[in-house]
Amino acid sequence: MADPEKAPYDASAFDSRYNQSPNGLHNEHPVAADKLRRSLSPRQVQMIAIGGTIGTGLFLGTGKSLATGGPASLLICYTIVGGIVFVTMLSLGEMAAFVPVAGSFCTFAGRYVDDAFGFALTWNYWFNDVVSTAADLVALQLVMDYWHTTFPWYGLGIIIWALIVAANIINVRAYGEVEYWLCLLKVVTIIVFIILSIVVNAGGNTAHEYIGGRNWHLPDAPFVGGIGGFASVFVTASFAYGGTESIAITAGETKDPARQLPRVVKNVFWRILLFYVLSALMIGLNVAYNYPGLKTKSAVTSPFTIAFQMAGSTVAGSFVNAVILTSVISAGNHALFAGSRLLYTLGVNGHAPKVFTHLTRYQVPWVAVLTTSILSGLLFGASFIGAGQLWTWLQNIVGVSNQLSWICIGIASLRFRAGLKAQGKEHLLPFVNWTYPWGPIIAIVLNSFIVLVQGWSCFSPTFSAVDFVSFYIELPIFVVMIVGWKLVKRTKFKRAREMDLVTDVYTAEDIELEKKGWQGWGKRVGTWFCF
Repeated sequence: MADPEKAPYDASAFDSRYNQSPNGLHNEHPVAADKLRRSLSPRQVQMIAIGGTIGTGLFLGTGKSLATGGPASLLICYTIVGGIVFVTMLSLGEMAAFVPVAGSFCTFAGRYVDDAFGFALTWNYWFNDVVSTAADLVALQLVMDYWHTTFPWYGLGIIIWALIVAANIINVRAYGEVEYWLCLLKVVTIIVFIILSIVVNAGGNTAHEYIGGRNWHLPDAPFVGGIGGFASVFVTASFAYGGTESIAITAGETKDPARQLPRVVKNVFWRILLFYVLSALMIGLNVAYNYPGLKTKSAVTSPFTIAFQMAGSTVAGSFVNAVILTSVISAGNHALFAGSRLLYTLGVNGHAPKVFTHLTRYQVPWVAVLTTSILSGLLFGASFIGAGQLWTWLQNIVGVSNQLSWICIGIASLRFRAGLKAQGKEHLLPFVNWTYPWGPIIAIVLNSFIVLVQGWSCFSPTFSAVDFVSFYIELPIFVVMIVGWKLVKRTKFKRAREMDLVTDVYTAEDIELEKKGWQGWGKRVGTWFCF
């Protein structure tokens, strides 16, 4: 394969993919990373996009956010971060619809900015997924403690680990189907919660009282803890939204990606509005910030549990805990999928041994899946070391990966558009980011701010050097990885006219024709509702 840094781009050096265009002609596209089987259906991709990353951050983290920042901070911070994520997803969707590969934004960082930039981002995000998979297994302890069962929680962790490995290694449809039903339960729960919260606020509660906005007028409310409380909620909100960008990693295995990915990105707005902003609003209205035990991450004091209890439910805690259990499984399943695809991408791009590109007959990167899952299992075992302190530091170190990825998406988006303009290919975009250029710029600035304030807790009430290192060590590591790879491989910054805007590309001609009439209309509506 020709080195784009040392020679002009040579399309013949790559494999070719032939697609049937609407006019009946075959279009030839060079292929580098687009070798996975596109078996994820529109309903699966839509549901994964809606509920794939909803987890303990929403079900449990919102309680702590309310206690530390108050109802106004909760609503404002979740709205601001939601806006940042939406703009970031528009930028990512534009690139992912044009080049729908499993490496997604990590691949784009290498192709449109610098190969060293992509190298550092992909390895960092892969490690984040490895730790996230293990962290979700560790979170099962929280679930099992609620029911006071004698069954060892680590035993359940091993069982869940085996199940998600099987779902990921059989074929991508197995992963998609498991994720679909797990996400569906979370989505239904949140919709029921919002409807129930409105009823409870209007007086349909055990006290038969109209609540309205009285919890916003408690002493010290609606803002609690001053600027420190606000900053802490800002950081918590960014973690709750973390992983939204990973839906683009499914692009490499999505049917008709040039049509489906724009639809997924557009629906992110409604997901943010419904699941995060409305949930934050109803939690702040119905639950007092000084509710006993709200700061503890427990299903007993989850705002969702409290709302169900206020409506008179006697099994609310068990129900919410069961939903949290499915959320943990779903998050672990998705993290393993994303991590294995990124390891596959590292092999494709020459950033890791080629053995990680080996596929099964169902075109699943089985070596990447097994390697990622084994390392996750080892980290799951390491979580028992040092009474959990080592594990906390490890999570802090990799936590910044979400914010770094958002920043990198914005940078890649600006360079991507510069390349399209220089090569006269802007008209080929299947989906256009209507916020360009101000959207990516604002996202980069605000995400950089989030990275800087994420370690607020290590400064207050007293400075903690160890926590400071765990929060910020990732930043110099990221820079060192970029500089190191650049020095070793002598990579060059991608000039706009030299960017590879041919390999793995999907244009308007590659969009599959949809059926016209009532059948086509019914299929589009069904896909929107994930059926």
